Amino acid sequence: MLTETNQKYQRKELELKSLLEITQAINENQPESTLTEIFKFTCLIHLNIRSLILYMQTEKGFEKKISHGVKAKVPPVISLDQIHETKSAEKLELHLDEGFSFEELETYLPVYHKDKMLAILFIKRKRLEEDLDLNFTQALTNILVVALENKRFARKQLQQEVLNREVAIASQVQQLLFPRNLPEEGYLQAKVTYIPHSMVGGDYYDLIRVADGLDFFCIADVSGKGIAAALLMSNFQASLRTLLRSGERSLTTIVNQLNFTLFDNTHGERFITFFLGMYDRHSQTLDYVNAGHNPPILCHEHAGEIELLHAGTTVLGAFEELPFMEAGKRKLGGDFTLHLYTDGLTEAMDQSEEEFGEDRLKDFVSGHLCMDPKDFHESFLARFEKFREKEALRDDLTLFSLRFKNGHS
Repeated sequence: MLTETNQKYQRKELELKSLLEITQAINENQPESTLTEIFKFTCLIHLNIRSLILYMQTEKGFEKKISHGVKAKVPPVISLDQIHETKSAEKLELHLDEGFSFEELETYLPVYHKDKMLAILFIKRKRLEEDLDLNFTQALTNILVVALENKRFARKQLQQEVLNREVAIASQVQQLLFPRNLPEEGYLQAKVTYIPHSMVGGDYYDLIRVADGLDFFCIADVSGKGIAAALLMSNFQASLRTLLRSGERSLTTIVNQLNFTLFDNTHGERFITFFLGMYDRHSQTLDYVNAGHNPPILCHEHAGEIELLHAGTTVLGAFEELPFMEAGKRKLGGDFTLHLYTDGLTEAMDQSEEEFGEDRLKDFVSGHLCMDPKDFHESFLARFEKFREKEALRDDLTLFSLRFKNGHS
């Protein structure tokens, strides 16, 4: 019995390790090839998987993206007319050309976005006497597929016609998410630059001052774009503000509750990257949780140093219960600045298809530590526009800066 319990804990530890590795790679904005290699490695090393093939939907059909340990002849592309699948019945029928077969593999896991199948993972276990956590494997695959989909869409401008009334309503809803006024003087100064890719974006930022000297601030990015993303983010903001109005001050409790609400609404088919911070001016402490978001940059002005805020958990909405949680805390005596941003900034490209990247952002911040947010944004946008050379943005862009002046009365 003890051996069985130890094996169960060991299996959970390996699953968490695989989740951490793929989430960290996504946070670090690793290229597509790196993400697929990490996914394959974690499946083969940390999970009970011997062989796998991952097909992802493209314009040609379902194209083979990852393959390992399969000796049988499998098709490089499965056309859409060769697939008959029913999500509700969890049934998949493949009509392959002669000579192709998946009989060597044991089972398959479909990856859906709403009712649309985005990918299929075929797998075979290493040890047939041991179970494989199919729900976890499917969720891990979903995270990879959505990350790859976001990268693919970020490199391709999609033109679509949307009814003017729907766009106007969604845009109006989104504007209600953002704070009407940001403080420009006193101990807290804030500035935001928000550039939606289209009339309706998937980014969200907020500053909520619940008491004298106690400020909450956040930034978030929902998977997917358009009207559905705006409505989902609206619900997310309402949940956050309800929790704060109720007097809840524990960031881990807030983040866990937001994750539960999001998963309950979307059943794991949408996720949100989210960063939540709380600064207490009286104790001069910063508490934060990073839920799979780009790590904000903390500027220690007197020390002349910057720090990335990673501590937290994985993306919200992918799991009914978050598999791990780490709350960050910093004691900050002097003046400091925080720069929160979404991946639309670091993944913006110039005319040669080179990304702006996290390193350019960190270098710019390091050279502009002690600036008022308004002046910082003006200088940064000049640098950013020079890099882009009028190249169109591929995603929503948000840069949210807050400067806390502890010496200010």
